[in-house]
Amino acid sequence: MSRLDLSRTGFLSISKSGGTAETLAQTLAVLDRLSERLGPDDLATRMTCIAEQTDNPLRAVAGHYGLFCLDHDPNIGGRYSALSVTGLLPAAIAGVDVAAVRRGAGAVLDAALTAERPEDSAPAAGAVVNVGLATGQGINQTVIMPYIDRLDRFGAWYRQLWAESLGKDGHGTTPIGAMGAVDQHSQLQLYLGGPRDKLFTLILADPAGLGPVAGPQGAGPAAEALDYLMGRSLGDLMAAEQRATAETLIRNGCPTRILRFPTLNEEVMGGLMMHFILETIIAADLLGVDPFDQPSVEEGKVLARQYLAEAAG
Repeated sequence: MSRLDLSRTGFLSISKSGGTAETLAQTLAVLDRLSERLGPDDLATRMTCIAEQTDNPLRAVAGHYGLFCLDHDPNIGGRYSALSVTGLLPAAIAGVDVAAVRRGAGAVLDAALTAERPEDSAPAAGAVVNVGLATGQGINQTVIMPYIDRLDRFGAWYRQLWAESLGKDGHGTTPIGAMGAVDQHSQLQLYLGGPRDKLFTLILADPAGLGPVAGPQGAGPAAEALDYLMGRSLGDLMAAEQRATAETLIRNGCPTRILRFPTLNEEVMGGLMMHFILETIIAADLLGVDPFDQPSVEEGKVLARQYLAEAAG
């Protein structure tokens, strides 16, 4: 907050239950700072809340300060809420076409629901591959590796979705977020030379021809040695690298699947997220676990509150 101009900064406080300790602690800290800098009268123009429509602490705080509070659908768990107001309100504020996001998600959902056979549904097929490899081949880790810079946070979203939904009763595989081409240099050695316990999902677009082009002027005396780069764009390099990684994994017998589309836009993004939401739910059904609870996480939350109370006492 010390780097922000608080006179022109807004805050969005989100907690499905309205009782998430981290959210409440940060919300109270922000409200204290805003009250100190701007006075108490303008708080309603600086912060909006999202929580279930129940008697909960976040709604109580919002009511005390006169903050507008949007409803979080009680039937949507936090990790499944990215396509609801929770994810799409900040996306809309950032200028994203959220109608296109929902349209893409809806298309993937409709295709899955109308498929005549499980193998005709991409999320169902993906769930079967994941569960089959885990239960039959000892593949206990799943690496998701986009070659698209704008998906650098997608892996973090997927990790929570997959881990928190499936990791129960001894079931589940460990999700790993990677990024191409960065992790060609930091992780690929392990992927190829280490334990063969991983499924790889590469998410690829078509970057060929995009970006600056390497020319001999900048290369100087190294132009001859860099002949393979001359006249090629950064997008050409990325296209070659993603192709090379995919072929190398496959040649070395690593279970690999490829999700490919021409370019990443809002509609594709919505479809991509819906695919993994459905794949997770179907995988949970195959494993016989509830994809919508998180009992072990709740145990930790209870203990954390207990320890805070003891420290205050």
